[in-house]
Amino acid sequence: MIPRPIEIIGGGLAGLSLGIALRRAGVPVTLHEAGLYPRHRVCGEFITGLAPATIARLGLENAFADALRHHEVAWFPREGPPQIQQLPAPALALSRYTLDARLAEIFTAGGGKLHANSRADPGADRAGLVCATGRRRTHASSWIGLKLHARDLALTRDLEMHLGAACYVGLSRIEHGAVNVCGLFRRRPLTGRGPGLLLAYLRAAGLGALADRIIAAQIDAESFSAVAALGFDRRTPQTDRVSIGDASAMIPPFTGNGMAMAFQSAELALAPLVAYARGENSWDETRHAIQRALRARFRLRLASAGALHAFLLQPRRQRWFAALSRARLLPFRPLYATLH
Repeated sequence: MIPRPIEIIGGGLAGLSLGIALRRAGVPVTLHEAGLYPRHRVCGEFITGLAPATIARLGLENAFADALRHHEVAWFPREGPPQIQQLPAPALALSRYTLDARLAEIFTAGGGKLHANSRADPGADRAGLVCATGRRRTHASSWIGLKLHARDLALTRDLEMHLGAACYVGLSRIEHGAVNVCGLFRRRPLTGRGPGLLLAYLRAAGLGALADRIIAAQIDAESFSAVAALGFDRRTPQTDRVSIGDASAMIPPFTGNGMAMAFQSAELALAPLVAYARGENSWDETRHAIQRALRARFRLRLASAGALHAFLLQPRRQRWFAALSRARLLPFRPLYATLH
């Protein structure tokens, strides 16, 4: 019996990793991606909570073979000294520019059909269709994400997290001696082009010293990326279609868990989709099985991260954050325990 085909719309981490795993199971897969590879994306490029078993199950060992392993995070509140946090397990660091290109190559080498620069419309739910189109935009959002790479930028720890006025910014070492600088900012009436816009936002948020450090480094202007209309959805996946990755729910980026959730959602969807492709389940049964698995895996971590997120963005709450951090009362260890 020829397996039923699967169509995936969205060629980011979730879509590509699911496509790779399905091809390893002998399932015909066609994937549509609106952009081209490789390209830079707004992303922390710091992955917490991704277990080696998930990497192996999806067949991604080669993609992560040379990823950096990070162990410590330094939190820089605007008041007081930095607070050092040991991660419960090593985090992976690799740029999306490199990772997306590798995953696309693995997918096509495994016999997947990849249509880049293809804006397929997911439309209504239909059998065999998986939506992996990335973060859901909302016109009501007041947030903007900005990112760039820089060289010769010394860090105090593997990852630095800087808290500013209605913003936080992460700096993470990635491959080839570069540092990824990625921030979430409340939108302001600022102007600037490329890296200059990120620097303007840093200064407006009271992070002028960090802006000076970046200016003194070697900025890769081609790596600058921006994304607006960001929203963070604590809801569990909707019931009208199969959605994975950010298309189902988006966790606040300070956790470093968004990329891991993309891979984990692909892992959760894999077995039900293989059963559907082999004619063992109907599409409705497959859709509901995937939605149940996503809710069970992600509901607690989305709620926990959303509750802590507010303390990182408002000056008064940031002071509480700093005080609780110094007293070692912040629930980071329980939070990170939910990320796996």
